[in-house]
Amino acid sequence: MYILRLDDAAENMNWKNWQQIEKLLDKYNIKPIYGIIPNNMDIDLLKYDKVDNFWDEMNRWKDKGWIAALHGCTHVFETNEGGINPVNMRSEFAGVPLERQRKKIREGLNIMLKNGINPKIFFAPAHTFDMHTLDALRIESDIRIISDTIANNTYFAHGFYFIPQQSGKCRNLPFKVTTFCHHPNTMTEMDFIYLEKFLEKNHKKFINYSEVELNNRKISSFDKLLQKLYFFRK
Repeated sequence: MYILRLDDAAENMNWKNWQQIEKLLDKYNIKPIYGIIPNNMDIDLLKYDKVDNFWDEMNRWKDKGWIAALHGCTHVFETNEGGINPVNMRSEFAGVPLERQRKKIREGLNIMLKNGINPKIFFAPAHTFDMHTLDALRIESDIRIISDTIANNTYFAHGFYFIPQQSGKCRNLPFKVTTFCHHPNTMTEMDFIYLEKFLEKNHKKFINYSEVELNNRKISSFDKLLQKLYFFRK
């Protein structure tokens, strides 16, 4: 089963690319998880024009069955740490004191709630977070689902359900549940061509969030082996 995740929806973003990917996903009836940066301060994203009626568009996606997620707060990296999911060695959250992380979660969530979106999923910029992040989410929100970590299937740990995210490119992988993470802002025309070819052949393998099985399965020895192999390669 495949899930598509789209990162970095923000008031300043490459709207043309997002419109293109929306049209493509509509064609194959795929409902992605999309991560919203509530208070974007990322200079690489600020170079894009501000989207007119941004929150109206975010709610329109929600109303058509797309699943909104809290994608950090500012998308500005404060440390060079990878935390418990060291996909990268930079982070808005990992290595940041708990009280500051709580403030980030609280502020980001309040912005989204103020604009009509109540996210049930969290994923951190650069995929990096730590145990304090989970504590902050637990204290400041009712979010109990994380889209990240390497595993064969969804699992439950530390009071949270984890939906694994294993690849930044769509490809046939043998995992029971696979999340592909795309960044529409920086996708090239060749990226769109590749994605459409993959969806044309594999769109029936994609599931909507409501079809994801969340249970109390504990992380297995096989999952831990996958993580060791993945991060060893990194």
